[in-house]
Amino acid sequence: MPKKMLKNMSEIRRFFHRNEDPIYFISATNFNLLGIDEWCKNFKYICYLDCYDGRHPNVFCPSEQPHAEFQSIEDINNYLLQHKEVIDFIKRRGGNPKFVFLMFDEETERLANELGAVVWFPSAKLRTSMDNKIETVRVGNKAGVPSVPNVLAEVTSYENLGETCDKAGIGHDLVLQSAFGDSGHTTFFIKSEADFRSHADEIIGEGEIKIMKRIDCRGSAIEACTTSKGTIVGPLMTELVGFKELTPYRGGWCGNEIFSTAFPKKVREKARQLTFKFGEQLRKEGYSGYFELDFLIDTKTGDIWLGELNPRITGASSMTNHAAFAHADAPLFLFHLLDFSKVKFNLDIAELNSRWADPDMIDSWSQMVVKHTEDSVDIITEAPQTGIYKMHDDGRVVFDRFDYHRRAVESENEAFFLRIQKPGDYRYEGADLGILVTRGRSMTNNFVLNDRAKKWIHGIKNSFVAKPLPAADVGPVFSEPAFKIL
Repeated sequence: MPKKMLKNMSEIRRFFHRNEDPIYFISATNFNLLGIDEWCKNFKYICYLDCYDGRHPNVFCPSEQPHAEFQSIEDINNYLLQHKEVIDFIKRRGGNPKFVFLMFDEETERLANELGAVVWFPSAKLRTSMDNKIETVRVGNKAGVPSVPNVLAEVTSYENLGETCDKAGIGHDLVLQSAFGDSGHTTFFIKSEADFRSHADEIIGEGEIKIMKRIDCRGSAIEACTTSKGTIVGPLMTELVGFKELTPYRGGWCGNEIFSTAFPKKVREKARQLTFKFGEQLRKEGYSGYFELDFLIDTKTGDIWLGELNPRITGASSMTNHAAFAHADAPLFLFHLLDFSKVKFNLDIAELNSRWADPDMIDSWSQMVVKHTEDSVDIITEAPQTGIYKMHDDGRVVFDRFDYHRRAVESENEAFFLRIQKPGDYRYEGADLGILVTRGRSMTNNFVLNDRAKKWIHGIKNSFVAKPLPAADVGPVFSEPAFKIL
């Protein structure tokens, strides 16, 4: 640990280049923090799924052991932390281990403590509190970051909902969200009593519900890191939402685009200002480190509203941490590690934020999370391997070479594919097949998938081959909805 204060980016990069503390990202896959191992010495991934068939030098996947059916990504992490091969791997490498996760709970914290490790994130209890969509509205209000006109209330019936909305003056064309949930799983569009009846069991008895006026909007995402020196803000990204080619869930997140002109300049600047204010408020609430905000941008007025907070890294983190500004300075997540390392540092955060807002610091990329979208279950017999794929002029998509760097993609006729499901896995509605990362955009200016994106999705999906379940095998029973692993 250096005794002197780190005074600039060069010294921060050197600090991590010489890092001696073993740091582990433990998760189903390493997708969210892909590439961080190349910025931080002694950074390793411990993963449940081997997306690389053993060819990634810093990914450790233990052998499969009997376990209860996973209900969440926290279950996967808790399984990994009790796996003898994982425990031996961590002890063999020695040092003072530090753990980072996509998701974790109090049991994860207990298991980490047993291993003598420190979790480099705010506590699970605090994260859960911040992740509550009702609490997010309140934190936003304190920070001066407005949410879509809404009312927070328990709902006991459709009539009760109508009375509540009349008092709040938000009309009867509504979007309801319960406190927790993601990817459209707990977002309900209610315009009539029939709409309400179809979701009544998921609304009544769920405590306070966020009841919003429905607006015609575009989804966006922005990531940031609140540190002891201030909040560092990444670029505003578009969101791919609910495309039937990618996800069976209406309103479900299924990817992002990053490009310098995403939304008008005025909107981008406003989003950055609001994110900074929200991050400063988070620190007052006791939260520090990485987070992501969804903003809803009204297509008619251009107004920008707070959607939700994810107090963690997310599925969009790979986009943020591989952008041109990240290569020019450092990935945003490195500042999270820096803050939790407790090393003294000083940075002109305002100057850094200004530099990262420069369009020249942002290149154009797109990622698409490809799920199985059919209402069927079968067994995968062939799956495309992780690596670089090419699209021929006739639209055919073919494997070109193995790589685990998305920057190896040379043109818009190439894409990096990270395989999630492998031969032998059940393919079911909502299962994550893999992630496609391409240069350029995947949507048009009207926010619909462009032809190139559709060809990529079709080509990758066609690379999967599956066989029907044996006649005597009814297959696994999957809880609805299946949980996200990214």
